[in-house]
Amino acid sequence: MTDAELLTEVKKRIGITGDYQDDTLTGHIQDVKDFMQDAGVSEEVMQTTKIIGAVTRGVSDLWDYGSGNGEFSPYFFQRVTQLVYKGGEVGE
Repeated sequence: MTDAELLTEVKKRIGITGDYQDDTLTGHIQDVKDFMQDAGVSEEVMQTTKIIGAVTRGVSDLWDYGSGNGEFSPYFFQRVTQLVYKGGEVGE
């Protein structure tokens, strides 16, 4: 899954149209992906569509327009943990 494809999917899921927020979303997506990789999600899993939900949730959690409340939700942590356990067993 390319970064452009992931951006498109995240925007669909959170209901954003147009490209006005693309730079902000791309930054949040990269932060979430970095977190997931640092948490142990394998590179193989990171390349699949299995990450779309977790990335979308993470972006939504961070999306607070600088109010200082952006923190990851329990669901995000649970989903990342599940993806870590997927390891190399990818299969779409």
